[in-house]
Amino acid sequence: MDFSSLLLMRHEFVLLAILLLMIVAEIFVSEKNKKNLVNLGIVLFAIHTAIGLLPLTEGTLFGGMYKTTVLTHFFKSVLNIGVLILLLQSGDWLRDKVANQNKATEFFMLIFSSLLGLFYMISAGDFLMFYIGLELSTLPITALVAYESLKQKSSEAGIKLILSAALASGTSLFGITMMYATSGSLYFDLMTITADNLTILGFLMFFAGLAFKISLAPFHFWTADVYEGAPISVASYLSVISKGAAAFVLMILLFTLFRPLESIWINLMYVIALLTMFIGNLFAIRQQNLKRFLAFSSIAQAGFILLGLLSVDQLGATTVIYFVMIYVFSNLGAFGVVQAISNATGKEEIGDYDGLYRTNPLLSLVMLLALFSLAGIPPVAGFFGKFFLFMAAASKGYYLLVFLAVVNVTISLYYYLLVVRAMFLRKSDTAIPYFKSKPMMKLGLIITVVGILSIGLYAPLYDYLFEISNSIFKL
Repeated sequence: MDFSSLLLMRHEFVLLAILLLMIVAEIFVSEKNKKNLVNLGIVLFAIHTAIGLLPLTEGTLFGGMYKTTVLTHFFKSVLNIGVLILLLQSGDWLRDKVANQNKATEFFMLIFSSLLGLFYMISAGDFLMFYIGLELSTLPITALVAYESLKQKSSEAGIKLILSAALASGTSLFGITMMYATSGSLYFDLMTITADNLTILGFLMFFAGLAFKISLAPFHFWTADVYEGAPISVASYLSVISKGAAAFVLMILLFTLFRPLESIWINLMYVIALLTMFIGNLFAIRQQNLKRFLAFSSIAQAGFILLGLLSVDQLGATTVIYFVMIYVFSNLGAFGVVQAISNATGKEEIGDYDGLYRTNPLLSLVMLLALFSLAGIPPVAGFFGKFFLFMAAASKGYYLLVFLAVVNVTISLYYYLLVVRAMFLRKSDTAIPYFKSKPMMKLGLIITVVGILSIGLYAPLYDYLFEISNSIFKL
């Protein structure tokens, strides 16, 4: 193994270098200049994102524990872009934290460490690397959930997440142990998965751990409470980056390692998809707090993602990746508007948005586009994402499931329009006053709008994803 082969881990090495630079900067920067660390962290991560977009060769490291393909490289770049948008939207909030509590560097270290863990999960070639990535991605984010330690809800959310995550992690590890006992190896390439009882039980326990991370029903109970208590930027990270990476890893493992158990997990995905969609959508109708609202919305979106897994082919893989990419821009757009308003006014309830269009029309339009994309209304990108998911499920004859998914789209349209009605049709004497968003927040929202409007209409992107998704079946 020479230096050139280590460049296969370019995403991880550059991110680790940024972590070390942030630690050094925290030590040597004077107290009065601590606010500049926020700009430094965002600029360094923007450089990392740009470097990640450069071409990367395929290969393996550490005897096959770590694998890089064109597809995993592409998806890591998608996650990088998502985190960059999130950091841009959080810049002003972080600067306030620096002024009050001097905790900005901690935020960057924790979120970069969590992202590093997600990268290891995505490139894992065995269960040991996978589990290291799982733990590294989870533990820092539990600290971030309790980041605003002076708020009771934030502390409660941190406790709920760490306890739930510990149970899910232990369950998943127990499942890995069972599969190791039956196959005699932890390497994906060397494991022989058969439909014996112990292997099936191990798979179910392993799946439960990943289902917790994706917020699939019935492993979703932590989601709304944690999102409500967490800072908005952390809730958006959980909703978009963490969930997207876990869905990607689940797809790869189901299509490759667990392919021999297809007859078992296909039925499981069918039932959980229905359960997740209905629970997410029906409970979202009842919410008034926007973070809880978007939490149940994200649960429902996770149910839609499972439709792409049912086809177990290149089309299904392409639609899942395509939908997750669209979801990144759509959900970050919605969370970005919520964060901009919360930073300026502290208001996070749907009723607070009455008459918002009359005072802040641009923010209202961004929220409108984001919600329409999440609902799947043409011509925004979310429509194409859901259309291809439905097409993948229908290609295998799951017509009843597609019909019920369309019913859920209709339900989701109703509660998304509740927010649109508040902004555009309702009037209020105490409407949120006009305020001017800071440049970084504006840039973050502009990127999400460009993504929402362009991804669905740029057909070559889908063709490219279809081409590179074939690498899954060569693993």
